[in-house]
Amino acid sequence: MPDLLIELFSEEIPARMQVRAAEDLKKRMTDGLVEAGLTYAHAHAFSTPRRLTLALEGLLGESPTIREERKGPKVGAPDKAIDGFLRGAGLTRDQLEERETPKGAVYFASIEKPGRPAAAIIAEVLEDTIRNFPWPKAMRWGTGSLRWVRPLHSILCILSDEAGTEIVPFSVDGIKAGDTTEGHRFMGGGRFAVTGFEDYQIKLKRDHVILESDERAEHIWNDATNVAFAQGLEVVQDKGLLSEVAGLVEWPVVLMGDIAEDFLGLPPEVLQTSMKEHQKFFSVRNPKTDRIEKFITVANRETSDHGATILAGNQKVLFARLSDAKFFWENDIRVAEAGAQDWVDSLNNVTFHNKLGSQGDRIGRIAALSRELAGVVEADADVTEAAARFAKADLSSEMVYEFPELQGLMGRYYAGAAGLPVEVANAAQEHYSPLGPSDDVPSAPVSVAVALADKLDTLTGFWAIDEKPTGSKDPFALRRAALGVIRLVLENDLRLGLDTYFDWQLLRHEAHQGEDALLAQALLADVSAQIAQHGVLGSVVRTVQDAVDGDLPKYISDLRDSLPDTSKDLLGFFHDRLKVYLREQGVRHDVIDACIAMPGNDDLTLLVKRARALGGFLGTEDGVNLLQGFKRANNILTQAEEKDGVEYSFGADVKFAEDDAEKALFAALDAQEGAISSAIEAEDFAAAMGGMAALRAPIDAFFEAVQVNSDNEVVRRNRLNLLSRIRVACLGVADLTRVEG
Repeated sequence: MPDLLIELFSEEIPARMQVRAAEDLKKRMTDGLVEAGLTYAHAHAFSTPRRLTLALEGLLGESPTIREERKGPKVGAPDKAIDGFLRGAGLTRDQLEERETPKGAVYFASIEKPGRPAAAIIAEVLEDTIRNFPWPKAMRWGTGSLRWVRPLHSILCILSDEAGTEIVPFSVDGIKAGDTTEGHRFMGGGRFAVTGFEDYQIKLKRDHVILESDERAEHIWNDATNVAFAQGLEVVQDKGLLSEVAGLVEWPVVLMGDIAEDFLGLPPEVLQTSMKEHQKFFSVRNPKTDRIEKFITVANRETSDHGATILAGNQKVLFARLSDAKFFWENDIRVAEAGAQDWVDSLNNVTFHNKLGSQGDRIGRIAALSRELAGVVEADADVTEAAARFAKADLSSEMVYEFPELQGLMGRYYAGAAGLPVEVANAAQEHYSPLGPSDDVPSAPVSVAVALADKLDTLTGFWAIDEKPTGSKDPFALRRAALGVIRLVLENDLRLGLDTYFDWQLLRHEAHQGEDALLAQALLADVSAQIAQHGVLGSVVRTVQDAVDGDLPKYISDLRDSLPDTSKDLLGFFHDRLKVYLREQGVRHDVIDACIAMPGNDDLTLLVKRARALGGFLGTEDGVNLLQGFKRANNILTQAEEKDGVEYSFGADVKFAEDDAEKALFAALDAQEGAISSAIEAEDFAAAMGGMAALRAPIDAFFEAVQVNSDNEVVRRNRLNLLSRIRVACLGVADLTRVEG
């Protein structure tokens, strides 16, 4: 079986596209070859700045011969039908076979497709792959029609086995496939021929090209850490930058340079971000002072002066870049020291969304909600509101304008310069968190309150204007925001009814969008008080109506009808996100559904506590058997109620019990019902599950010994009412009808 080697050699491919391009080459080629009948043993894809490479081992030498049998029309069918079948099969009438079937004589065709040499198939598949390659961006050059990410110079395509090497003959846009390639742009010795992958890899390395991106990255990191360690320093880890730099060079040469003394006083994050974004430099930190004092750059060639000229040029450019950063920092500090109110005021002129107002409007809503949440997280309300009003001030700063990824972090520095409390400074940085499933969750009370308010305002706002995620599209990252709220609540063990806060914030959004100011600031306090008292919108419309002369404006009456549905829909979205979050932690989806069906399902901490306890219980033998007993009782009871047209929900009396197992079940229910309900009221779900476990044996014994549908109607009704007690006791913990099994 031959091995296949393909190399597509071009001008420099952007680093961000290389890994995906190598995988696309592998997938498209292997899919095409397998579809044509050519299987293989192993496939490996590689990328460097100037080449995409694919190596296949154990490829079939030719596709197998395929024999296919097709059933045709009946014998005696119209000639047009038979001729159409013959054209599709590529046969003549004398090649058809007549066979008897239960429906009469039918024509059958036996078709044989002979195998094809691997080279012919590879040529077709590779040409199609090249012409239809899924580059994010592609270009044309010269007079040809081929589009590629950068001008394509050569194609290497060979099959090799014990007998030797064969060039796969084909060309694309005048570029003819061959068996040659070339090494490093500056240090290479020109084109050379190869006989297979091993020969190819060895000769590339000899010509100063490391083919594997992981090997280049490892080489860079080892050399960088060694150079820094020799001077008592350490390299700041950045896996994304390491991967990108490994895609910029074919022969990495690590060089360490100095940062001018003028810039060492800048915040380390500013230095790191500026060097990474503009120069692709690694930051080198002094562990004793925690300052970034040097940088590491990676050249693509060795030089006779050991990189001195390259470093000098890099330091000159870096000086200019850091001068800009220093200018931004000094200007921003002056504004911050004056209180930063100009930044806060300027956000009134920055649009957040054309239907949701300015950033200033949004900050007002977040501040109001943060104050309401302060009591839940046991934070000072005044400090929490102040933190919310300052949290996004750095969006107006010059530094964040230049480096948006520093938002929040710079806010912490500027809050310190403004003399604000440390809680405000921390909230400025932490209120964006968590940004992803692996991001840390804030735990400081003020930060938690502002982070929750920020995310809840975003979610309620886009629900208010009906801009919800659809399918895979989520342009405003609302799924991430909901997961952030879930993690903030659960990891800080917070107890809050989300539905109430949805109502509050939805009202604030509706007030902003209303036809007039009737529901705006003058009434929001009264409305919020009603929600706080009743937990829902029950008295809101009356409160508004009492404050308005004349008829109730239409948009307010519409609000009465639409707001509860919007709030319910948003809570459903949270439940969907919670299912994903808990499934990743091993909690079954049906267990989550059973707990979501219970009252108080907007209290996520309570919901998860119930789900974990139920999941643990159902993982035991008692849990499995009790679930079966519950389902049996519920099925019998449901069928009887449908048949009789009555509800069996009370009146079970032990005096009508005839069997010892029946009497034992009465005793067990008498002993455990109160304990289970008390445990649920106390939110001690472990104790509630223990009470349910105690019912398992009596229920099993009851069903083994007793026939529920007795001929004695009094006994039958009594037993059905007894089953109702089982159902009520079990459904008090969770809706077990939703649990599978």
